[in-house]
Amino acid sequence: MAGPIRALIVEDEPLARERLKMYLADEPDVEIIGECADGRQAVAAIRSLGPDLVFLDIQLPELDGFGVVEEVGAESMPVVVFITAYDQHAMRAFDVYALDYLLKPYKPDRLRRAVERARAQVLRGKGGALNERLLSLLESVRTGPQHVERLMIKSPGRVYFIRADEIDWIESEGNYVRIHAGKESHFLRDTLGGMEARLDQQKFVRIHRSTIVNVESIKELQPLFSGDYTVILHSGERLTMSRGHKEKLLSLIGK
Repeated sequence: MAGPIRALIVEDEPLARERLKMYLADEPDVEIIGECADGRQAVAAIRSLGPDLVFLDIQLPELDGFGVVEEVGAESMPVVVFITAYDQHAMRAFDVYALDYLLKPYKPDRLRRAVERARAQVLRGKGGALNERLLSLLESVRTGPQHVERLMIKSPGRVYFIRADEIDWIESEGNYVRIHAGKESHFLRDTLGGMEARLDQQKFVRIHRSTIVNVESIKELQPLFSGDYTVILHSGERLTMSRGHKEKLLSLIGK
């Protein structure tokens, strides 16, 4: 291969992107050709820019890292270095299928080793072996646990976790969701649809286009004249359930 290795960074946290760019500045043959903050942007950039290498965060808004691989197609993916803060199931799959990943918080020497391995793959040319491993990874991840047991919350200077069972309800706020857990609330960059897909749908149900609720947190339902309901939580919070979502909630409560 002639010329630099053209790399794309896919990471939703600005500080993490800057840190990765700073570390990659020590790799003279790596040229950063683009940055993406969500999975949909990543799919478009991979297709339009054709990078040789992509640093791909797993936890992304709009479409997660595995969804990016699935949508682009494993056979069309560049060499990939996955990035994750904490995902035991994913890390086991990476190890089994010999795919490289960076576990946050990683250090420059760990990134350097990942770049060395990626460089060797790029120079050999993307081929059947890598594509087969990506396909096997997708099969492993998609047939594994379909819901998360805890969520990662990023805030300036730290990353912390809350258990899904602690969540009472979630509301949509533009490009973010606000997670209500007891007396605390947390912002997370994600869509309500993305949250719905990640959570156990036997425990969490959408009651409105902008609201998801933990069934265990519900104390009472009060019908309204319009056919809607007021959903009262054990915390005293009062939410509105639109009539189109009534059947799913009542079926879960019945269980």
